Amino acid sequence: MEQKDQQEILTLGIESSCDETSAAVLKGGRDVLSNIISTQIPIHQKFGGVVPEIASRKHIVNIMPVIDEAVREAGVELGDIDQVAVTYGPGLVGALLVGVSAGKSLAYALDVPLIGVNHLEGHIFANFLSDTALEPPFMALVVSGGHTALVDVRGYNEFRMMGQTRDDAAGEAFDKIARVMGLPYPGGPRIDALAKEGNHLAIDFPRALEEKGNYEFSFSGLKSAVLNYINSENMKGHELNKADIAASFQHSVIEVLTHKAFEAVAEAGRDTLVLAGGVAANSGLEARLREEAGKHGVKFSYPSKILCTDNAAMIACRGYYQAQAGLYSDHYLNAVPGLTLTDK
Repeated sequence: MEQKDQQEILTLGIESSCDETSAAVLKGGRDVLSNIISTQIPIHQKFGGVVPEIASRKHIVNIMPVIDEAVREAGVELGDIDQVAVTYGPGLVGALLVGVSAGKSLAYALDVPLIGVNHLEGHIFANFLSDTALEPPFMALVVSGGHTALVDVRGYNEFRMMGQTRDDAAGEAFDKIARVMGLPYPGGPRIDALAKEGNHLAIDFPRALEEKGNYEFSFSGLKSAVLNYINSENMKGHELNKADIAASFQHSVIEVLTHKAFEAVAEAGRDTLVLAGGVAANSGLEARLREEAGKHGVKFSYPSKILCTDNAAMIACRGYYQAQAGLYSDHYLNAVPGLTLTDK
C-alpha cells in the first residue's frame, strides 16, 4: 500500500453481527464519510426477537448493496479504499460469516490489509466519533443486548476488564421483560418510553452484587422477580400497572449500572466515563449517569443514537486504531460468535 498521511487513510468498515447489515467509510480515524445501516427489525418483529437463520439470509441479500451505497455516499471509489475492517465476533455465527466473507473477499481483491474487529471494542470506539476531543484513558460502561461490562480503556489498544455480567445482560433483560408484558420487539425502547409514565418507586425490585469492589453484574434474579410479580398479580386478579412495572424495573437496572460505574471510575482513578452499546440509547440511563457525573466532577460522554446501535462506522474507527498499532488479520480470519472482551 502506498504511504499516505494517516489522516487521509480510507477505512471500509463492515458490520453484520446480529440483525443490522452496515457498511461505512472513514477518513482518518474519526471523519465519517458514510455510515449505511440496513435494519431487519420489521422482519423479526413478528417473531418477537431475532431469528438467526432469517438474519443470515437477509445479510447475504443486503451486504453488497449496502457496501456499494456506503462507498458511493462517501464520494470515493472502491479502489480508493486503503484497508477493510470487519466484525468477526461476538454475535450470531451465520450473520458474522456473511460480513467476514465479504470483508476477506474485498481485502483480497483490492490487495489491502484486513482488520478483524471485536464488536464490543467497536461499541466503545463509537464514542471517538461523537466526541472528537475524547482520548484515553477513560472508563467505559458497555451495555448492549448481549453484554454488560465495565472496561478501563488505558490506551487505544490497551484495555482492562473490570467486570462483566454473570448471566443475562441488561439489554437481554429489557427485551425479556418487555416480551412478558406484551410489548413489541425491540423491547428496550418500549420499556424506556413506558417508564416515563410510571412511578419508579412503586415496586421494590432486587439489585444483585452490590457489595463494594464487585464490578460484576447479574440481572437474572431481577428478571425472575419481575416475572414472579407479574404472575402473582395476575393470579390475584389485579390489573397490572405496566408503567409502574417498567419504571421500577428500569430503575433497578439503572441504579446498579450507575453505582458500579462510578465506583470503578474512582478505583481506576479516571476522570471520564463513556457509555457504549445499544442500551446507551436509553434516556433514563443517560440522564442518571449524567446526573451522577455532575456530582462527582466526572466528564461523561456517550454516542449519538445512530452510533449506539450496531453500525459499521464504529467498526471502521476501531479498525483504524488497530491498524495504527499493526494489529492486522490474515485471510484465515473466521467468525468467533463467543468472542469476549479480554485484557490487552
